[in-house]
Amino acid sequence: MALDFGAVMPEMAEPALPQATLHVPAELEQLDRIAEFVLALCAESRLPADSVYRLRLAADELATNIVMHGYHGAPGEIVVAGGITPARVWVRFEDDAPAFDPRQGMQPPALDVPLAERQVGGLGVYLAFTAVDSFSYRLVSGHNVSTLAVNRPPSG
Repeated sequence: MALDFGAVMPEMAEPALPQATLHVPAELEQLDRIAEFVLALCAESRLPADSVYRLRLAADELATNIVMHGYHGAPGEIVVAGGITPARVWVRFEDDAPAFDPRQGMQPPALDVPLAERQVGGLGVYLAFTAVDSFSYRLVSGHNVSTLAVNRPPSG
């Protein structure tokens, strides 16, 4: 079955104002701080465990890619903002690395090809971004702005 990435990751309307913001150097050592930020946001929103897992997976993958492939070890900053609305929990990443839409060239894994013959890379991004309910990317005044979101279950 072929996936329609437009359906899996529709462009989101701009989320509400952030409830929390974290500024960190673009270093692998900061990934734990970003994970703690996401987990705290999820706890405040009372997301179910499966949604927490999906949002953290995607946030970890995106943050790692910004550090490793965006900045390539050069100094930089990542601004992580997050918020909770009645319908969703969202996390937005902003960075000044060279412009890059993480969805660019993303393909589903070639499951019919033996593991030893598959191309290296891209699987983490695919798994992460198909785990969340929505993802958007925009280039705003030279800044990469990526937003991940998971839907909240109806209260009741």
